[in-house]
Amino acid sequence: MGMPSEQNAGGSFAEAVAIMARLRAPGGCPWDREQTFDSIRKYTLEETYEVFDAIERRDWSGLKDELGDLLLQVLFYSEMASEAGDFTISDVVEGLNRKLIRRHPHVFGDEAAAAAGNAAQGLQTEGIDSRQVLRNWEEIKQLEKIANVKVEEAAGRLDGVPRSFPALMEATKLGSKAAKAGFDWPDVTGLFDKLQEEIGEIHAELTAAEKDEKAIAAEIGDLLFTAVNLARHLHVDPEFALRETNAKFRRRFAAMESASEKSLEELSPEALEKLWKEAKDQENSK
Repeated sequence: MGMPSEQNAGGSFAEAVAIMARLRAPGGCPWDREQTFDSIRKYTLEETYEVFDAIERRDWSGLKDELGDLLLQVLFYSEMASEAGDFTISDVVEGLNRKLIRRHPHVFGDEAAAAAGNAAQGLQTEGIDSRQVLRNWEEIKQLEKIANVKVEEAAGRLDGVPRSFPALMEATKLGSKAAKAGFDWPDVTGLFDKLQEEIGEIHAELTAAEKDEKAIAAEIGDLLFTAVNLARHLHVDPEFALRETNAKFRRRFAAMESASEKSLEELSPEALEKLWKEAKDQENSK
């Protein structure tokens, strides 16, 4: 039986907040005091991917450390925002608490969810499954957005997709948002045709009398965007699919290195291909 997740959490969290404040205070850490929202962003992305890596390797001890590093990013941003008078870590946690209650009326009850800001009416909350939970979540979330956006400041459908997302995630979200407006391929057949079209356009750019590097890059981008939308239609997360392929490539390349008595640089293309096939066959036979 697992330990209660809230055990000692309050005191430990308060200590972490105090430590972060000390690091940023006069006489604290010179490096921490120099950081800004912009300088910290890259570390947030790195820590997020390190969390993914620990989960994929089932390294639970490592995951504990990586989650701590990710939490540090939240504390860092919140402390800087507090210094600027924008919000505090308490505001962050209180906002999260209200959101969790607001979007889970089936757990906390309609009255508590309404008190936390849920404006949705007539939601099914009794004896529902995970699919209905997601439908309720989306309806509640949509009403939140409507309440928070003034008519004169209404944004376009795609403006809600952060430009800071990793490119694969951004492309997936853009395609999904456009699909909700009816702008989408009706089925995967059209996407296969589009992939062939994009490959043809890349080939045309490569065989042009004068190569245009920007045009080639643009066509590669179009091909990747189409592939991401194919993944969306097939209900495959392209980010995790590519991460799995990257891990597979790592394993097979390492097997090639182990199997060869010579350095790979000394081998012919035919010998390298043979090693690759052997590594692939060996992995597939397991």
